[in-house]
Amino acid sequence: MAIMDIGIDLGTANTLLYVRGKGIVLNEPSVVAVRQGRKGTTVAVGTEAKETLGRSPGTITAVRPLEAGVISDFDATEEMIRHFIRKAAPRRSTRIRLVVCVPSGVTPVERRALVRASHSAGARSVYVIEEPMAAAIGAGLPVGDARGSMVVDIGGGTTEVAVLSLGGLVTARSLRVGGHVLDTAVTDHVRKKHGLLIGERTAENVKIAIGSAWPVPEDPELEGRTYEVRGREKIAGLPRRVELTAPEIRRALDEPVEAMIRALRETLEECPPELAGDLMEHGIVLTGGGALLPGLDLRMSSATGIPVFVADEPLECVARGCGECVDHFDTLRDVLQEG
Repeated sequence: MAIMDIGIDLGTANTLLYVRGKGIVLNEPSVVAVRQGRKGTTVAVGTEAKETLGRSPGTITAVRPLEAGVISDFDATEEMIRHFIRKAAPRRSTRIRLVVCVPSGVTPVERRALVRASHSAGARSVYVIEEPMAAAIGAGLPVGDARGSMVVDIGGGTTEVAVLSLGGLVTARSLRVGGHVLDTAVTDHVRKKHGLLIGERTAENVKIAIGSAWPVPEDPELEGRTYEVRGREKIAGLPRRVELTAPEIRRALDEPVEAMIRALRETLEECPPELAGDLMEHGIVLTGGGALLPGLDLRMSSATGIPVFVADEPLECVARGCGECVDHFDTLRDVLQEG
């Protein structure tokens, strides 16, 4: 029986699959659309399912089966993993060996649920790696050296902050604040200030178009940029449009960004002095989709006094870290835990 090694970054917002010898073969939203009934029937998964968010009839529900990086809907998660594995390995006779990421703060019960869902979805053997370790490996940090490395991985559901050395996590924080909380902050701001109700996809578009954490010298035009949103009036219930500005969205994002910085400071406070000296020299690396928020690296650097850099292709770092484990399974076996 043929064996296929797959690394999966099972994120709250997106799922990426890495296949040994092929690289990243799939990057789709972690969304499942289910038709309501005695037994929920899966209508769509991934990109097709995301299109139904906020637009589906009452008989179809689009759900994100993971919240803050852990399973909130077991059946939908199992169906989603099975769907993505079949896309990568269409032959049923293929034996799947899976490396899957989990947040560093996951509980044993949550870890077992993810492993069980992976087995139920068709994986013959499952190995688990903590997200900050995978992100650091994918960003090219020397995690196996006797040198301190620090990564801040900001995903859709969690922010993972960790100091690594000699192939392990020295100190870490897992904060259940990520891209979706930033989107919610935009939604709340538009509702409170403008009396307008907008959807999740619109809030994400606003964040991407004019969101920032700090003024960006390389993009001075950002300060004057605006974005028009359309939604439903909170009181009258009628459709209306509002023009938002970049500075007001920065203020709306301030609370979740400050929570990330607090987690970063707390992790640094627990860091051994020798490793802290390494961080001053080599800096901190940002990974994950949240790393793309303009000015976040500058704000974190200002708050800590340590250089902060955004990794190359930050969205793919965790998946590439899983891929490194898949490609060099025997060499990196020590950073994995068998499920």
